[in-house]
Amino acid sequence: MIHVSPRSRLEATLAACHAEKLVTLLREGSDFVRPDVIAEADFLLLTMHDIVEEREGMTAPAIHHVEALLTFAEGWNRKRPLAINCYAGISRSTAAAYIIACALSPRRDEEELAATLRRLSPSATPNIRLVSLADDILGRSGRMTDAIRGIGRGAEAFEGEPFVFAINPYD
Repeated sequence: MIHVSPRSRLEATLAACHAEKLVTLLREGSDFVRPDVIAEADFLLLTMHDIVEEREGMTAPAIHHVEALLTFAEGWNRKRPLAINCYAGISRSTAAAYIIACALSPRRDEEELAATLRRLSPSATPNIRLVSLADDILGRSGRMTDAIRGIGRGAEAFEGEPFVFAINPYD
């Protein structure tokens, strides 16, 4: 199970799900401290701005971010949940959850996973740059990117509601 949360609800999410691992995606310089319930080896902090193209003075999502995310996900044994958060729980964290779902469920259809994401999170607007980079790395031939574009922009929200994205351990 992947638990996705905005930063403001991370503590409650971790208390409820007893996650083993945590991925946090925030801009560089954000005031964030790894929660005590997550061991240092089980924590991945990816620093980037929530942008979809290069901008001066900002850190765009890059290949090294996606490679680190995929390597971290490969080390998850799926016995206990993985939690993912970003500032609002709408863009970077939902992209990361979708990427991990595609990587760990290679036989599942990209459109089905994207539709599931939309059903679980009406406000989800996965960062298309992150998804596109992962699409290339995973050799999905544009299917991940097309599927996310297909679900469109999520409902307007200041922050998303926490949700659970189930990953079958046998996929």
